[in-house]
Amino acid sequence: MSVFTHKEFDQHEQISFFHDQATGLKAIIAVHNTHLGPALGGCRMWNYESDDLALKDVLRLSRGMTYKAAVAGLPLGGGKSVIIGDAKKHKTADLMRAMGRAVETFGGRYIVAEDVGTTTEDMNYINSQTKHVVGIVGGNHGSGDPSPTTALGVFTGLKAAARHRLQRTDLKGLKVAVQGLGNVGYNLCRYLHQAGAQLIVTDMAADKVDMASREFGAMAVALNSIYDIEADIFAPCALGGILNDDTLQRVKAKVIAGAANNQLAEPRHGDMLRDMKILYAPDYVINAGGLISVYYEHVARTSNKPYDRQMVLDHVAKIDSVSESIFKRADQEGISTSLAADRIAEQRFKATKACKAA
Repeated sequence: MSVFTHKEFDQHEQISFFHDQATGLKAIIAVHNTHLGPALGGCRMWNYESDDLALKDVLRLSRGMTYKAAVAGLPLGGGKSVIIGDAKKHKTADLMRAMGRAVETFGGRYIVAEDVGTTTEDMNYINSQTKHVVGIVGGNHGSGDPSPTTALGVFTGLKAAARHRLQRTDLKGLKVAVQGLGNVGYNLCRYLHQAGAQLIVTDMAADKVDMASREFGAMAVALNSIYDIEADIFAPCALGGILNDDTLQRVKAKVIAGAANNQLAEPRHGDMLRDMKILYAPDYVINAGGLISVYYEHVARTSNKPYDRQMVLDHVAKIDSVSESIFKRADQEGISTSLAADRIAEQRFKATKACKAA
C-alpha cells in the first residue's frame, strides 16, 4: 500500500492506521490540512473490498473537508476517518470506544463526527474516550444528527442552481431525480416535495423507496436507470465518483446538485459538465450544512455555552450566496464551477498558511 506516492496523497499532514485486536477495529484517520484550524470530519464505516480502497476513500474525503470548511468560512481544517467493516455485522459499542481512543491520540488536531455507517449513538460511545467529538445527543451542547441540516444546505444550494441555470425562483413542477435515500437524501426529498417538485427516486433499500413513493408521491426507478431520467435536476445523494465518462453521456438534467461527497470521478469531469452546459453545484459547497452544525456544537462545547440553532440556520442560509458567487465566477472566467470553488477555497487556506509563516 503506497502512501506518499498515492494519487490522492495531496500533501496530507498526517495519516494514521489503527488496529485493536480485542474489538477488531481496523481504522485509518487522515488529517489533510490544519491551516485554518483543527481538522473536523466524519467517521465512515464501510465494508471496503480492499485496504487500498479504504485509503483512497479517506484521502479523498479528508481533502474534501479542507475545501468544504474553507468555502463555508469556518475556522476548521480537513480530516476524515474510516473504519473497515460491515456496520450491520461488525460494529459494537466496544469497537466505537476503541475508535474514540484512536481519535484521542491526535490531541484535538482531529475532531470526529458521524458519517455513513455511524450514528449519533456511536459518537456518544466515542465521547466516553475523548472530548474531541461532535454530533452528540443530549445536554446543552449536543447538536444531534447533522443529516437534516446537511439536507437543508443542499436544498438551499439546489435552489440557487435552479435560479441561475433555469431562471426559476421556485421549484414547483420541476422534475428532480434523487439518487440515494439515506438520512440526507430522504430529508432533501421532503424539502423538495414541500416546494412542489416532482420526484424520481432510487435506492438500494426497497423500503426507503416505498416510503418516498407513499409520502412524496415519488416515482421509483431502478438503480442504474436514474441517469437516463428526463429530469430538470439530478441530485446524487449516495456515494462518490458517480459523475464519470459513462454516466455523463446519459445525464439529461440541466442542473446537478446533490449531497454525495466527491461526485466527480476526476477533476476533468467538471470541465465536461461545463462543455455540456450542465450546471454543477460543487458537492462540498452545498453539502456543508452538517459541518456548519457540528462546528457550532464544537464552539458550544469549548466555550461551555448552549448550542445555538439559529446561528447554524443563519450560516447555512449563506450557501445560497456562496453558490451564486461560484456560478458567476465560473461564467466570468470561463472555467468549471468545480474549479471556481477550488480556487476560492485554496485562496483562503493557503493565504492563512502564508500569514502564519510570516
